[in-house]
Amino acid sequence: MKLYRDEAVVLRTQKIGEADRVITLLTRTSGRVRAVAKGVRRTTSRFGARLEPCMLADVQLHRGRSLDVVTQVLTLAPYARAVADDYPRYTAAAAMLETAERLTPEEREPATQQFLLLVGGLRALVGPPHAPVRRPPGLVLDAFIVRSMAVAGWGASFDACARCGEPGPHRGFAVAAGGAVCRSCRPPGAAAPAPESLQLLGALLAGDWDGAVASTERDRREASGLAAAYPQWHLERGIRSLPLVDRTPEAPPAPDGRQPDGGPPDGAPHHGAPDATEPEELAAVAPLLDRLPPQPPPARAAEVVRS
Repeated sequence: MKLYRDEAVVLRTQKIGEADRVITLLTRTSGRVRAVAKGVRRTTSRFGARLEPCMLADVQLHRGRSLDVVTQVLTLAPYARAVADDYPRYTAAAAMLETAERLTPEEREPATQQFLLLVGGLRALVGPPHAPVRRPPGLVLDAFIVRSMAVAGWGASFDACARCGEPGPHRGFAVAAGGAVCRSCRPPGAAAPAPESLQLLGALLAGDWDGAVASTERDRREASGLAAAYPQWHLERGIRSLPLVDRTPEAPPAPDGRQPDGGPPDGAPHHGAPDATEPEELAAVAPLLDRLPPQPPPARAAEVVRS
C-alpha cells in the first residue's frame, strides 16, 4: 500500500523549494523516515506547526520513490512548545533528537524500542504539567543516552569489569572497552572517574531517580562527560548538539515555594502550558525512562552484539 499511517516523533526539518520542507521522522513501526511536507512554510498551512522538532504526531504518508509525502497530521503530544519555552530543555531535547537519528542509520528499519525510549525521554524532559519537582534536563539527557546505547546493542558496564566481568566497583573507565575496567584489564589512557560518577550513571541506567537527583554537581559533570564520549566513540561520528547542552545548575526554589523565574509555587496550577494529551498505548509506555530496557546491558564488551 502506498498510503500508510504511523505514530512519529519529528527529529529534524530542512527547507526545500519555496514553501516545502523535508521532515525526518522516527516512527513506531517503520523506523526513520524522510518525507516531504508541501506548503508547510506558508502561513495558511494546515499542519505546519504540527511538524516541528519534538512534536509527537499521528502522520499519514504517501510512499514515494525516494521521499514520502505527508498528507495528514494529527497532534498527539505538543512537546515542542514546552521544550521551546525553556533553554536547558531545548538544548537537551536537541541532543536527544540527534542521538536518536544517529542510532537509526538505516531508513525504514523498524526501531520500536528507540521510538518508545525517545517518547519517554521527551515526556520525562517536559514533565507533567502539575509536577511538584521536575527532573534536571541534563540528567534526563544522560539517562536517554546510556539507555539508547543499550537498546542499540552498545550497553556500557558501570560496575563489573567490561572485559573480564570481575565484580566492581572499579576506578577505571575505558570507552573503547565498553565501560568500567578492573586494574588488570585497564588499558593505557583509561579515565579514572570518581566512584560516585559511575554510580550515578548506573542509577540513570537502572532508573533510580532518587539516587540520581541526590547526586552532586561535580559527579553530574563527570558523568555527563563519560555519557557524551561513549556514543561518539562507538558511532565513530560526533553529536554536534552535545557541546551546546546547557548544564547550568538550577537555582533552588524561593522560601515561599516560587520558582526562580518568578513562576507559581511548586504544585500550583500552571495555566500557560497546555496538557500534553497522549493515546492510551503511549501513556502506558511513557514512563519508559523509569526502568531498564527489556534486555540488560552485557557484562563484557565482547558480548555486545548490535541488535
